[in-house]
Amino acid sequence: MQHFTSVQDITDWSLLWQKVQQVKENPQGRKTFGAGKAMCLIFLNASLRTRLSTQRAAMNVGLDTVVFDINQGGWQLEMADGAVMNGSKAEHVKEAAAVIGSYYNLIGIRAFAQLNDRDEDYQETIIQQFKKYAGVPIISLESSVRHPLQSLTDLITIEEYKKKERPKVVLSWAPHPRALPQAVANSFLEWMPYTNYEVVLTHPEGYELSDEFTQGIRTTNNQREALQNADFVYVKNWSSYRDYGQVLRTDDEWIINEDKMLLTDSAYFMHCLPVRRNVVVTDSVINSSDSLVIPQAAHRVTAAQTVLELLLDHA
Repeated sequence: MQHFTSVQDITDWSLLWQKVQQVKENPQGRKTFGAGKAMCLIFLNASLRTRLSTQRAAMNVGLDTVVFDINQGGWQLEMADGAVMNGSKAEHVKEAAAVIGSYYNLIGIRAFAQLNDRDEDYQETIIQQFKKYAGVPIISLESSVRHPLQSLTDLITIEEYKKKERPKVVLSWAPHPRALPQAVANSFLEWMPYTNYEVVLTHPEGYELSDEFTQGIRTTNNQREALQNADFVYVKNWSSYRDYGQVLRTDDEWIINEDKMLLTDSAYFMHCLPVRRNVVVTDSVINSSDSLVIPQAAHRVTAAQTVLELLLDHA
């Protein structure tokens, strides 16, 4: 594996799951993987789980790691090739990425969607330009379109807790007062064809995701119908793709509550966090013994460490 920016970067699934099991069994006994090597984690956006779990994973494999909040401590970067740089941006990504790549063996980047221009966001320019110019493996810590570390985490969680070989997994939209990117939902659905799960996507009209990620996915606007006999209920908000970045509704009709969870087959509740309690999900659901939000978050270390070990083979 040369980069980790989408599910397409995984070239050997059996090796991936072998690594997952090795990391889960002995996360602290693998210091030699990164000995003598270093990683730079570049954040253009806020983070708790991604930042801390990736740092923890790096420590577990012996990687020296620097976290760079580039918007606070770095020059503004120009991303466009051929730009006339007579404005506020003082450095081009071509030089910046190459310089960082000369200092570090791995680079992780977190860069959210701006939610203003759909075409621009969906080009994933920042991630793609670093892949083009850095000369070292790139890890997506969430891009404008995808969050592959979260998706791997989600699969690790489902595999650990599933009670049947082919569980029913429902990805449900939920309300939120702010416009959020589609990255987590896109990425989760992009990984689903590589599983044997029964997958159902449910959301209100107007919140359809890009066809790129939903082809072949059973979709319904009837949330209660989708939840029938579910084994896992994964809840996430995203803003409109059609009316890009817009919040079309904020009512509580789509909140996940105890009544809706009773429609399931004693399903586990999942959410990538952070979550707005009693907006996205009621306290009674997220506090229940069927809530996996903390184990799911803990698996972020396993996912990151698995990816780091696979990439270090090429770094």
